[in-house]
Amino acid sequence: MLMLGMKRAKSGAGQQASRAAARRQPAGIPRGAQFSSRPTKRTPQPAQQRTSSRRERSAERREAILAAALDEFSQAGFAATRLDDVARRAGVAKGTIYLHFRDKEALFQEILRSMLAPIVGRIEALGSVEHSTVTLGERIVELFMREIYETRRKDVIRLILTEGRRFPHLAEFYYREVLSHVLTAMRALLARAVARGEAAPGLVDFPQLVAAPALIAVVWGGLFERFEPLDVRTMLRTHVDLLFGPGRTK
Repeated sequence: MLMLGMKRAKSGAGQQASRAAARRQPAGIPRGAQFSSRPTKRTPQPAQQRTSSRRERSAERREAILAAALDEFSQAGFAATRLDDVARRAGVAKGTIYLHFRDKEALFQEILRSMLAPIVGRIEALGSVEHSTVTLGERIVELFMREIYETRRKDVIRLILTEGRRFPHLAEFYYREVLSHVLTAMRALLARAVARGEAAPGLVDFPQLVAAPALIAVVWGGLFERFEPLDVRTMLRTHVDLLFGPGRTK
């Protein structure tokens, strides 16, 4: 009897301990499950992925700075534009600008290079296409309308026209990086047109005559458009026909 009582006591104590342990078991965790009291470690992000993310954020900030700078330069001009205003418009700290650009002039130069240099390559590529000079002229007109006149690039050209005289080093940079390449490409196209009998020989020496209406369009749009709207596309096509069309004066 004594032994039976002791077994019953031990059994009752075991059941009480099991019930107490069940009360202490966290909700949602099966009874008897094993888990560690140490905090769970997050899977580390691969170094290559972290580097790629940083580069993407840096590129986005750079583009935001360039867009904000173009707005400020267009509104205030080169001299009056402050990098503090550029940073505020771009939503970055002023010091971030210096991570990408040496100074205000370098920022302005990068706007010229990044926005206009690709157009130079497209004009140069037209020289490898075998078409009549009239057709090439019409393609250049469409390129100018689509990629310059109907975009912010025309604002960049206006900046050069208004600020170049006051800041000749900016005009020199524009000539060296953009304009000289355009003139070279135009001379090559005109030389081919002369050889075919499709253009007057004098145009090879003065490609500025071909591009002049495009500059007139940019200036007119900024000064006189509200008084007398200009049909730029039709004006440029008329110019092409006068220079290279069948009714031109030889």
